[in-house]
Amino acid sequence: MRVFKFGGASVKDAAAVKNVAKVLQTTGFSELFVVVSAMGKTTNALERIVESYLNKNLDRNDQIKSLQEYHLKILEQLFKTNQQPVFNKVKDLFTDLETTLTRNKSKQYDYLYDQVVSYGELIATTIVSEYLNETGYKNNWLDARELIKTDNAYRDAQVNWKQTQELILEKVNKNQLNITQGFIGSDQNNFTTTLGREGSDYTAGIFAYCLGADSVSIWKDVPGVLNGDPRVFKNTQLLSHISYSEAIEMAFYGASVIHPKTIQPLQRKEIPLYVKSFLNPTTKGTSVKKGQPLDPYMPCYIVKKNQILVSLSSLDFSFIVEDKISEIFGLFHQYHIKVDLIQNSAISFSVCLDDKFNHFEGLLNRLKAKFKVTYNTNVSLYTIRHFTDEAIRALEKNKDILLKQITRETYQMVARD
Repeated sequence: MRVFKFGGASVKDAAAVKNVAKVLQTTGFSELFVVVSAMGKTTNALERIVESYLNKNLDRNDQIKSLQEYHLKILEQLFKTNQQPVFNKVKDLFTDLETTLTRNKSKQYDYLYDQVVSYGELIATTIVSEYLNETGYKNNWLDARELIKTDNAYRDAQVNWKQTQELILEKVNKNQLNITQGFIGSDQNNFTTTLGREGSDYTAGIFAYCLGADSVSIWKDVPGVLNGDPRVFKNTQLLSHISYSEAIEMAFYGASVIHPKTIQPLQRKEIPLYVKSFLNPTTKGTSVKKGQPLDPYMPCYIVKKNQILVSLSSLDFSFIVEDKISEIFGLFHQYHIKVDLIQNSAISFSVCLDDKFNHFEGLLNRLKAKFKVTYNTNVSLYTIRHFTDEAIRALEKNKDILLKQITRETYQMVARD
């Protein structure tokens, strides 16, 4: 059995959905499990709807209407008549979305976010599944919320692996084409949860692990894993082979092509991962497997933008050692803030932070109570894996560098662009 994952770009419009069918025709679709993300920029649009709801903006209904029209246009280009059941199915999902907002009593942002944003995947998979059925690719639509069980850490839920595996093995027929949603699950009270932004890759990894799949293929609008984001770095090159450990390192430092959690379940069962182009499905792309060396061996460039560089020092000039560092990391954990780089001296401690849940202001107030705090917002963290002197010189050119660090295989710097 194989697992495929199609992201938002691969189902962004009617032509893209039709191309999914072409990919399945090229690769074969028996014993296949397909994970699909929300269409295009739908997740961003739903995030804005959440913000409008919480801020009581009057344009919320217009935003929902605009999103519905976007999907309706796709439907009209995929299906011969609007009398087909899929039109009512999508309409009902938008009605459910509006009802969710109308009936909501919670003021907890993360909870509401998960209940609302999940509709992107539910709508996308409904459309893709119905289109494939219409064109001869008979499939079984599955609700991922009934299969992936998590805790209630909304927006960053942790998987209950035992329960999830039992449900998947019980409810998934491995001998047919199955389609489900990326990114979403549910907690023990059956409230919708999400696995973290861009978490559909992780969903593919979860199903592959639980089903004992032969492989996972992530279909992208790039030829595979490149040695840098082509939107940021010039003359990027395709990496034909990388190891699990290299992929984990690159994902941890911020490479956007693979979700950071995806590799872990695959590595446990040594399930190979392929990153391929949905525009050219017959090309080899990049393979990720156990122990295979980076090929070709070259510097790999990664950038994470919108970071925060924080420097702490003791108010009484005492050393920042284990007890204080432990307290600081306890606060990072409490506020769900990710640490991407650490550097310390005897009386100072600097960290580059990723505040993906917008909790920094609360953290800052706690830190100021015990430390002298200086910080820079909107900085970028650059990483070069397998650096060369030439690569460092080129990257540092015209940068306002605030901090840099070099280890055996990795060079990092924090800079204002």
